[in-house]
Amino acid sequence: MIEGIRSWAARHRGFGWLVFLLDVQARFSDLQGGFLAAAVTLMAFLSLFPLLVSAVAVVGFVAEGSPDFTPRVIDALGIPEDGTVAEQIEQAITTAGDSARAASVVGILGLLWSGLGLVMALQRAINSVWQVTGRGWRDRLAGLAWLAGAAVIFAASFGATAAGGYLPGALAWVSLAVSATLLFLLWLWAFRALGNLDVGWRALVPGAAAAAVGMLALEAIGSIYVPRAVASASALYGSIGLVFAALAWLFVFGRLIVYATVVNVVVWERRHGTVVVPLEAPWLPDDGHAEHVTRTGTVAR
Repeated sequence: MIEGIRSWAARHRGFGWLVFLLDVQARFSDLQGGFLAAAVTLMAFLSLFPLLVSAVAVVGFVAEGSPDFTPRVIDALGIPEDGTVAEQIEQAITTAGDSARAASVVGILGLLWSGLGLVMALQRAINSVWQVTGRGWRDRLAGLAWLAGAAVIFAASFGATAAGGYLPGALAWVSLAVSATLLFLLWLWAFRALGNLDVGWRALVPGAAAAAVGMLALEAIGSIYVPRAVASASALYGSIGLVFAALAWLFVFGRLIVYATVVNVVVWERRHGTVVVPLEAPWLPDDGHAEHVTRTGTVAR
């Protein structure tokens, strides 16, 4: 059915965008993008634990020096101040402040290193879509380099968000434009630093733009849905409700990143074409037409 729609759209002028979207979906299915996205979701969830421990240590240092830090966090998350979730967050930040003195730079760096599962999952997803191999142990170094660049972009994003609060309502679009630009730079840097390929910056622009638009939509939906979902899930399931809400968000996030990478690949193939490469697979006895290459290098039929 999809192929029939694609053929119809290709014959009619003005439906090139539909052909492109169908090509992206076809490539996503061919590469089993759902499994790649699921791997990103799983590794993102598992890496949250060491990363959250690192974040708790950082939050503890910040909370000790800023008495109004906790109310600002609760307000930024859009959570009612008189609810159970707000009390849990306040208690967690207080505990982080009490344990901040026990944290060390070496400990935080060690936790960051062990929490690179999300970054490595992103690397594997990007490399799998481009059908290239990884760099081995150097992938972790590339992941740390990406995290360093991402931290700079996040710092700029927080500064822009804080500055946007002082803008009049008529200039609210400026804050949105800055956020979109920073998200675009974040994912352009991700595709460039994490993927084991050298296609230049320009080839990664379409996917970075798609990821930025998708993240903006995800943030807009999340700002409305997530606080309500967290509050209702916490009331119904307790603390595990937070896990359900996080998994739902990470599921959409994983698929978004894989789709954005597929956009880059489809655009690249339209400009530069494809190449056929030999694929080595196990020889099966009932395959009489395939050449049988033994371990010694001889060929049998």
